[in-house]
Amino acid sequence: MKKLFHLTQSGIEELKAEKEDLLKKRVETAEAIKVARELGDLSENAEYQSARQEQERTDGRLEEIDHILANVDVIKAKKSKQVVLGSTVSLRHPEGKNVTVQIVGTIEADPAVQKISDESPIGKALLGKKEGDEVEIVKPGETVSYVVVSID
Repeated sequence: MKKLFHLTQSGIEELKAEKEDLLKKRVETAEAIKVARELGDLSENAEYQSARQEQERTDGRLEEIDHILANVDVIKAKKSKQVVLGSTVSLRHPEGKNVTVQIVGTIEADPAVQKISDESPIGKALLGKKEGDEVEIVKPGETVSYVVVSID
């Protein structure tokens, strides 16, 4: 059974843009390898070794992106009364401050921009909750209870 990668449409577009950038970088790296090869002995040529390593990293990431895109399950934003994959959830902190997060797949998760993985402790705690439900989120050293204000 193959693993599906859950991504929003914007996440797919970001991966496609990264792939395009990597393809351009690959051409530049190939040119750097060609130039370094002309410098002579490859076993002691740091420029050549560095360019080859960069090419390997680029090729590895391109393979990874191709694999993800070939096995993607698009998260379709749908209005639901419960928190599901793709939902944007507003939470009220006990001190009154509101926090908004989006539940996404692990590939797209980025807590710095409030995109929370469905497999993270916070994502797991939120899935299935409804407006008005209380959810306990375990943070290092404390557990905080939030109230689900809205689900989009």
